[in-house]
Amino acid sequence: MILAVLVAVLLPLGLYSYQRTLTETRELLDGRLAQSARTLDVLIQNGGAAAIRRPEQGPLVVPILSLKAEEQLMHGRTHESEVGYQVLDRHGRMQLTTANLAQLPLPHTLISGFEDYHYESYGWRVFTLVDEVNDVVIRMGERDDSRRDITHALSVDLGLTQLIGLPLLALLAGWAVARGLRPLERLTQALASRAPGSRQPIQLERAPQELQPVVDALNAQLERLEDALERERRFSADVAHELRTPLASTMIHLDTAMAGEIQPGTKHTLVNAQSGLARLARRIEQLLALARIEARAAEGQRSEVDLVVVAMNVIDELAPLLGESGVDFAFLEHEERLVVQGYEAALAALLRNLIENAMHHVPQQHGQVQLSMERYGGDAVIEVIDNGPGIPAERRSSVFARFHREASSSGDGYGLGLSIVQRAAQLHGANIELLDTPSGRGLRVKVVIPQAHPLSPAGRGLG
Repeated sequence: MILAVLVAVLLPLGLYSYQRTLTETRELLDGRLAQSARTLDVLIQNGGAAAIRRPEQGPLVVPILSLKAEEQLMHGRTHESEVGYQVLDRHGRMQLTTANLAQLPLPHTLISGFEDYHYESYGWRVFTLVDEVNDVVIRMGERDDSRRDITHALSVDLGLTQLIGLPLLALLAGWAVARGLRPLERLTQALASRAPGSRQPIQLERAPQELQPVVDALNAQLERLEDALERERRFSADVAHELRTPLASTMIHLDTAMAGEIQPGTKHTLVNAQSGLARLARRIEQLLALARIEARAAEGQRSEVDLVVVAMNVIDELAPLLGESGVDFAFLEHEERLVVQGYEAALAALLRNLIENAMHHVPQQHGQVQLSMERYGGDAVIEVIDNGPGIPAERRSSVFARFHREASSSGDGYGLGLSIVQRAAQLHGANIELLDTPSGRGLRVKVVIPQAHPLSPAGRGLG
């Protein structure tokens, strides 16, 4: 851009300067001719007029050095053949002339001014001076090629300035810009190598004065961001601590109650309560694990996770809930192992919330939920299909928002399930689609996780 600006400015200026130089040079050379004619006129009137007026003997011819002789001079070229003059009387008779202009045609009228002639294969610029007081006419001539040599030399000088100066200027401008942007490169490297959670301010040695406000503003923004993250981490830890304590206390009381003498029906209720609290405790641990994963995700700490094993663990965890709900659940595993690089707790949360979300939307009678896994090309494909009312296409983009609940949802959820699913998918670069089922009723959730390991298929199913 800098080079384009320079070219856009300097080239028109160079052309304008070239045109002005040609004009000024032509005027200067014309002025020299006129001045030479007037000088010769003064010299003639002060002693030379009587000597040259000899019409009976013909005009005096001033010899000049021939062009060939000029070329033989190594260090003293005079260019005599390129200039000349004539001296005429008032009747146009030649009295004095240089040899190279002896045959130059006379003008039709003797009027002072400039004329152009073509004489002996050359163009000539001739100035005629008519001195009516002294009855003398002086004609000074100069060859056009001599003038062209001068203007050519000037144009070459101007052209070389542009031809050499612009590339050189481009190189210097590029070097200057690259040198000026080095602090930005160091700033980029400092940001890229910055450890998550670091509060060390960024320091740039020999940073230009213009960049220092940017560095200061960036350090202030990073400090505010770390403060916000620290408050969030403290809040999560406090919530976990406050939830763990009452849960542990309730579990102890339940264990004490079950150890004593209780009614037969009451023991079943206590067992269910204990199971529910255990699931709640497990859920809290999973949420804390997700919080830790969020911190590790920035560092890229992944491991190999077998989706089939994770799915079996999730199904075992949800088995009591599936049994109580009466939902017909099927797990179709097309792979004996389906390994991806990722975070086990996040993938478990993804599967758990997909299954629970489907369970909350199927009919209470004859509800069906199907989980399937397979490897397609290099990707792992997870599908959860239910026979619930489904979600209209125009509302599918909004169901991933936090605390969003569909009117057809049952249970006492908080609308966080699909939001957790979306975040877990984002951590793995996965794609989520909400589609229609083959039967036309219900919802089919398809999750595609890239870079699954191509292991041998087993083709066995569970129902």
